Amino acid sequence: MALTPQDVSRIANLARLELSPAEQASLLGELNGFFAIVEQMRAVDTTGVAPLYTPLSAIQEVALRLREDAVTEPDNREANQKSAPAVEAGLFLVPRVIE
Repeated sequence: MALTPQDVSRIANLARLELSPAEQASLLGELNGFFAIVEQMRAVDTTGVAPLYTPLSAIQEVALRLREDAVTEPDNREANQKSAPAVEAGLFLVPRVIE
């Protein structure tokens, strides 16, 4: 999947970036290089390969250091919302900014 200069212009427009023609040409090369690497990675057969949760687990046994899922902080919602200008049903109310 190779991008065209028009694709780069559209991406720059969506990102609200103003790019010079030289910057667009450079970015086109970089993006196409990135997509070439992605295509190479897609071509690798990974059938039977288990996903790693850490790269270290490929070379040594790594024990997961998980903590117990327990509530450790008190519920301070009411105290935290006392200074809010508007609260409803435990939620902060803010002015609408998108119409």
